[in-house]
Amino acid sequence: MASSRALCMVSAGMLLLAGRGLAGEAAYDPLVRAGRCETLDLTVEDAARKRKIPLRVYLPAGADPAGVVLFSHGLGGSRANCAYLGRHWAGRGYVGVFLQHAGSDTAVWKTVPLGQRLAAMRKAASAKNFLLRVRDVPAVLDQLERWNRTEGHRLYRRLDLRRVGMSGHSFGAVTTQAVGGQRIALGKALFTDPRIKAAIAMSPSAPRRGSAKRAFASVRIPWLLMTGTKDVSLVGGADAASRLAVYAGLPPGGKYELVLDRAEHSAFSDRALPGDREKRNPNHHRAVLALSTAFWDATLREDAAARAWLDGPGPRSVLEKNDRWQHK
Repeated sequence: MASSRALCMVSAGMLLLAGRGLAGEAAYDPLVRAGRCETLDLTVEDAARKRKIPLRVYLPAGADPAGVVLFSHGLGGSRANCAYLGRHWAGRGYVGVFLQHAGSDTAVWKTVPLGQRLAAMRKAASAKNFLLRVRDVPAVLDQLERWNRTEGHRLYRRLDLRRVGMSGHSFGAVTTQAVGGQRIALGKALFTDPRIKAAIAMSPSAPRRGSAKRAFASVRIPWLLMTGTKDVSLVGGADAASRLAVYAGLPPGGKYELVLDRAEHSAFSDRALPGDREKRNPNHHRAVLALSTAFWDATLREDAAARAWLDGPGPRSVLEKNDRWQHK
């Protein structure tokens, strides 16, 4: 087990920006975090599939059980991706569990000549790897349950597994959608894991064939969708219209959508991607952190202040003029 400690604390200046309510109580601010988080690198051994699932766990300070938020990386990524999310969510008191999916991770391209990488990535975006991914999620949740009961383990009694959120970007969004309630065309399969209580899909996509409304009719938990007006992937063919079709297809009640102006596919990741044309906008990550945190607080913690912020004017306070926000 590898472990390191990372600072998950905001500056005093940022704390002052949180503001005060009329009664002198601190106003709800999803961007404020405090405390230190420990970073653990662990591996799940799925004996039934003879498969290893590397994890990076962002563990908040303290000894009390905390809600758990899983994250699934995009095609060609790893457990190290989107660390800005893991650090912030842990600073807000959640255990961030970032999965790495063998077969569609960094190994796909790292040793491949530059001119052959795109072809290798397209080959890895397969039904086989999709099935591996969606089965990784329950395997990880099963192992988290075991570690939570294992005296002496670093995660012993640290996980509140009644409060589990699932999230992911790109191929990770596809993974999130599947375990979060979407009906998949592969034999009309349903991979829903009932332990997941809320989901965030960054760069989601509607099915290529069939009705989006039919595909998402079985969703029974809150979903937050995040995309951009220029969110197009080089692999998979999902365009802005496909991403917007997800919100339209979801049943009303507990669905939210953020569309960041001029945000490309890489806006939700740590760095730019090959083919990017837009300058990265620092406010995009700020908006992602604020809205994702408020969503977790409202759905996993049932925090009334977070719900009021999320369903009220709160989101506009972190968005720019041409960003779009809606919920139903």
